[in-house]
Amino acid sequence: LREQTEALLELPRLSIEGLMCIPPQAVESEDSRKFFVQVRGLRDSLEKEFSMKLSQLSMGMTQDYQIGIEEGATLVRVGTAIFGERRARKGNL
Repeated sequence: LREQTEALLELPRLSIEGLMCIPPQAVESEDSRKFFVQVRGLRDSLEKEFSMKLSQLSMGMTQDYQIGIEEGATLVRVGTAIFGERRARKGNL
């Protein structure tokens, strides 16, 4: 990860604002917590190691956004709560 981060930081037109996490779909929302904790820890490590500020932490979707917020999310994705479940289109799984 160190090499990839260094390479990204060398790109003059790229601004890294934070990290995003989409954990595996789980039956219980609490199961997402361990992934959110890991991503927050990764963010903290990257900030320290590279002297950078990663102010955005996008974690949590409709089923687990509360856990994401508890673990420090600054952005959550709740489209299903607003628009409902997606319907499968012909040809899609």
